[in-house]
Parts: sequence; structure tokens; C-alpha cells
Amino acid sequence: MKEGRPETIDEYIEGYPVHIQSILRKMRRTIRKAAPEAEEGISYRIPTFRLHGYLVHFAAFKDHISFFPTSSGIRAFRKELSPYKVSPGTVQFPLEKPIPYDLVRRITLFRVKENSEK
Repeated sequence: MKEGRPETIDEYIEGYPVHIQSILRKMRRTIRKAAPEAEEGISYRIPTFRLHGYLVHFAAFKDHISFFPTSSGIRAFRKELSPYKVSPGTVQFPLEKPIPYDLVRRITLFRVKENSEK
């Protein structure tokens, strides 16, 4: 990524090689379609969506794309996430495998519902 802190998701994405940019743009579109009311921003130096609090985040790393749907999102989709490396609030999608955008969409929808009920 380029030097400095990105202030927008566009700046964040532009800091990566073209092949990673296309993945990040598709992640953003997938989340945006599932949560059209969410506000975009940068938090913790990564792309963040907020709707009644933090909704989801995503980020690029050397060998994977991380998706941060909070611990509840990981727990609710534990079985479907089992092929991937997960931690309490994060899942890593390896770059050498197709990103499961439909799963990202469904987890985001789950988080929208969850945050809306708070």
C-alpha cells in the first residue's frame, strides 16, 4: 500500500496492485449491495461500513483478504467459514482461491439485521 493513511475507501483501494484492487472493489460492491444504507469510511486504517454501529470491515494482506464481520458474524456462519482461517472476529480468504462473495453478502445481511435490532 502507498505511504500514509488512507482517508477514503477509494484511497485505500488505490494503494494496492491492480489485481488486488479488483478484489477489493468487488468486496466493496458486495457489501454496499447488502447494506445500501451503511456509511462508508476508514477505521483502524481499513475500509469500514457502519450502520447502527460497526457493521463490517475488510482489508488486503500479502496472501489473503480479511473480512471482519465481528464475532457474531463468525459464529453465525461458522460451518460455512470452516474451509477458511478464522479468529473470533475475522475470516481470511486466500488470494489463490476464489473469494466467496455470496457468503460475504449473506454475512453482511445478517449483520445488518443484527445491528438494526439493537
